[in-house]
Amino acid sequence: MRYRKKPVVIEAIQLTPELFWEMYENKKAIFDKFTFCGQYHPPSRTITNAYIMIETLEGKMKAVLFDWIIKGVAGEFYPCKPDIFEETYEPVKEPSK
Repeated sequence: MRYRKKPVVIEAIQLTPELFWEMYENKKAIFDKFTFCGQYHPPSRTITNAYIMIETLEGKMKAVLFDWIIKGVAGEFYPCKPDIFEETYEPVKEPSK
């Protein structure tokens, strides 16, 4: 049998260098459970091999710069590679207020 994925609107944010530094400097998580890893130098704002580890339903997963962090339908978070994200998701127009 063949199946079609149900259309579901998700929340996602791309792990850019700016977002990484915002999370690091504010010492607060945008995501429920994450750990900073790699080398980063706050005075010069240099990032080398920096990534975050996200506690997912399947265990810990690594998100590197420019990966997308997706909030799943049950409120869980998980990383997604940019090429897969682009093939799987498209922007949703926000309703006008």
